[in-house]
Amino acid sequence: MNTLNVELGTRSYPIYIGSGLLGQKDLLQQHIKSKHVLVVTNTTVAELYLPLLIAGLEGYVLETVILPDGEQYKTLEWLNEIFDKLLAKKFSRNATLIALGGGVIGDMGGFAAACYQRGIVFLQIPTTLLAQVDSSVGGKTGVNHALGKNMIGAFYQPQCVIADADVLDTLDDRQFSAGLAEVIKYGLIRDVVFYKWLEDNIEKLMARDKQALAYAIEQSCLNKAQIVAEDETETGLRATLNLGHTFGHAIETGMGYGEYLHGEAVSIGACQAADLSRRKGWLSDADVARIIALFNAARLPVKPPKGLDAERFVSLMSVDKKNIDGQIRLILLKHIGEATLPMGVDLCLLTETLENYGRE
Repeated sequence: MNTLNVELGTRSYPIYIGSGLLGQKDLLQQHIKSKHVLVVTNTTVAELYLPLLIAGLEGYVLETVILPDGEQYKTLEWLNEIFDKLLAKKFSRNATLIALGGGVIGDMGGFAAACYQRGIVFLQIPTTLLAQVDSSVGGKTGVNHALGKNMIGAFYQPQCVIADADVLDTLDDRQFSAGLAEVIKYGLIRDVVFYKWLEDNIEKLMARDKQALAYAIEQSCLNKAQIVAEDETETGLRATLNLGHTFGHAIETGMGYGEYLHGEAVSIGACQAADLSRRKGWLSDADVARIIALFNAARLPVKPPKGLDAERFVSLMSVDKKNIDGQIRLILLKHIGEATLPMGVDLCLLTETLENYGRE
């Protein structure tokens, strides 16, 4: 097991990365603050891993909420299922909530913990690659709205993150590739050495080589932890983690939540951002081709859906947390390994990308 720390003063917490961690009851129990525990998971994960987690919680007053599996259920309506259970069982503010699942469960469980009696302890146990390398780390929690993804939420840090690589053995290929989109993102925005390593080792990752996968998870979490420690509430540097996300969120919202996995939409969005960076004169044609090639090698989509035209894209992108005074702001690339957040985006160049990239 390797341990990384997210350094946030009194709210600092560890990220445990390794194999067989879900069955280590001592690791889990040291972060539980009272006898009352609520586990939030979904139908898919519950069948696979809930019994193992429960076995490590013997002696606690334990309740579970099992939500449907899918991005389309990441709503205020389904969030109330968690509040209903907490209230019905009279859980107090010293209770502990454990989020066992992928990004949807982590976001919803964390948001419920942030809101219930103005904040209770919660633990993240991510069960997808995307959640292990990205969404479980950093304290972003929330739900979607019909008009915009993740627009209702809070920054709320967990007590710990337990990333057990063994649970990835049951992850299907599509979800696995979706997680790699966020891994590639770290190389693109700030770690060119890691990016080159990914290019050299993408075949090993696709074959789920344990050593290569462990390194990719650790490097991704290390990059995320360093950024969060410097900019917890996304006033500057942390925004660069959203490379491809404004495009991607528009795809997810516009095509209907669940049509594209989050990582798939981010893959397309990162390629669109690379194309726009080229049009601004920052990336070369060869750079863009190199970026597209790596996402392709990870078996991820790189072309935008035909169902969204440029006008609809811009309308959806205007509902984004990075925007200021109605002005669209996008994370772009100065170079591979260096991201930037310009104060504004040239709408003419953006329209050129939306009309032409991937549509020739």
